[in-house]
Amino acid sequence: MNEYHKSSYSDGTGGNCVEVAEGPKTRLRDTQNRELGHLEAPASEWAALVVALRGV
Repeated sequence: MNEYHKSSYSDGTGGNCVEVAEGPKTRLRDTQNRELGHLEAPASEWAALVVALRGV
C-alpha cells in the first residue's frame, strides 16, 4: 500500500487538509485527525466516484 500524501484539493494553509494513499485500495484521512482512522474503497470504485462527481 502506498504512503499518504496531501490531496491536491487541500488549501495549503492548514485548513481543509485531506491525505490520500493510492494503490489497490484508496484510503483517505483527515490530516489534523489521523488518529480517527480513514475511509477506504477499492481503487476501481473510487475512480468511478470521482468520474461521477466530475459530472455533477
